[in-house]
Amino acid sequence: MFLRFLRTRPRRLRNATLAALSALVTVVALAVGVPQASAATSLPCDIYATAGTPCVAAHSLVRALYSSYSGSLYQVQRASDSATANVGLLAAGGYANAAAQDSFCAGTTCIITKIYDQSARHNDLTIEGAGGAGAADVGAPADALPVTVGGHQVYGLEISAGMGYRDNSTSGVATNGAAEGMYMVTSGTHVNGSCCFDYGNAETNNLDTGNGHMDAINFGTECWFAPCYGSGPWVQADLENGLFQSDSGYSKNTANTGTGAIPFVTALLKNNGQDHFALKYGNAQSGSLTTTYSGGEPTASGYSPMHQEGAIVLGTGGDNSNGSIGSFFEGVMTAGIPTDAADNSVQANIVSVGYGGSTGTTGTLAAGSEISLRATTSCCTADYIRHQNNAAVVSAVTSSSSALDKGDATWIVRRGLADSSCYSFESRNYPGDFLRHYNYQLYRQPMVGTTQFRQDATFCASTGKSGTGTSFASYNYPAKFIRHYNLNVYIASDGGSNTWDNATSWTDDVSWAVTAPWAP
Repeated sequence: MFLRFLRTRPRRLRNATLAALSALVTVVALAVGVPQASAATSLPCDIYATAGTPCVAAHSLVRALYSSYSGSLYQVQRASDSATANVGLLAAGGYANAAAQDSFCAGTTCIITKIYDQSARHNDLTIEGAGGAGAADVGAPADALPVTVGGHQVYGLEISAGMGYRDNSTSGVATNGAAEGMYMVTSGTHVNGSCCFDYGNAETNNLDTGNGHMDAINFGTECWFAPCYGSGPWVQADLENGLFQSDSGYSKNTANTGTGAIPFVTALLKNNGQDHFALKYGNAQSGSLTTTYSGGEPTASGYSPMHQEGAIVLGTGGDNSNGSIGSFFEGVMTAGIPTDAADNSVQANIVSVGYGGSTGTTGTLAAGSEISLRATTSCCTADYIRHQNNAAVVSAVTSSSSALDKGDATWIVRRGLADSSCYSFESRNYPGDFLRHYNYQLYRQPMVGTTQFRQDATFCASTGKSGTGTSFASYNYPAKFIRHYNLNVYIASDGGSNTWDNATSWTDDVSWAVTAPWAP
């Protein structure tokens, strides 16, 4: 009977009713402990709409944020001919069709030129122009941040200094003290202390127009008002002329030491525009949200009431301060302040997606496979390539090793950043960071999109020089192979002027066993 009733209703009413039912299912499932897969049909903007605070902006490179959305997620432009293409979804309400990007960008490189707003407001983000504190930005490389979401290979947005996106002419975004909420999924492994990795409400002229003219989430290690506790990164509110952890600016919460190097972080801000704002964060892979501040607006003049102008910024400050780095996977802005219950349901949905989950393939040199690389030299057959303080080293890893050691010794095989017939190796627990050589030594570093980085991070496989395993030649120094020497990792030739080119045991030292990954 009820289904017949739904079929006879107008489409708009029918969709609203279904969204309400889906949100109800989510709440009940959370209450009784049903696995979160059962709530997957109610996506973040469905949840917020049902709570009476609809999305006025919904940006994501990895998935739909409405269960009914079937449009484009973002646009890429390739270097070879400046042509553009939109990247959409595999199915309505689903995940990005990253294969379409791979096909379009094959044999060349692409940048991200537009991030589409999935809401009916069409608040699309394009590459940011010059501002009071920074020259015009450039687009982020489209393949810099490969990640698995919902079991699908997709790409996030990796921001380096000088990159940013903006929309100065929006619809529905809060202005002049109106209430709003916002969240983004970002990463605690790709941050710095420069200004300002923001997502949210900003000035419409790319200038600092005064206190209270911004209302954006900031994520990074910059402590604007001392004291800040711990080493960060922290979820803060960029309300213009300050990154706020409380009404006084500085942290009043000694327990808020930052998220640490969590690969995927949910960062949340909500502000009634008059006398109250709140900050929350959570692990986007598990668990619930933690509130780090909930209280009055900043006590300095200009913040109560707020004076938001309604632009949307991503990756920079309101005046295009663009020295920051950061990662962005998804984010929304709402009209009005969402309830805590709605926030909790959104966090549960984010966790259910499985950010950074297993690719489903292990132990082979297939793109997307998770592997570990074991030394074959007789001295060191229990040693694996791992990163430690950003440098690549070899050390023993066993079943009793810590989860950190196992994660540091696990890599995701990617198509070569400079040549798709070769390979690049992405860190399992530092999304967007790759093994690359610099001055012949190997390091884990974030992919910045330059030709130099792409070449330095690409390695071509051949049968192991010792007759066992696999050897990996440097793409731009083809006579040099990945080698362990005195516990460090280099690209080395068989004899040469550098100490690590020593011919003794070279063939063994450059031969590696590709094994199942240590990290699950």
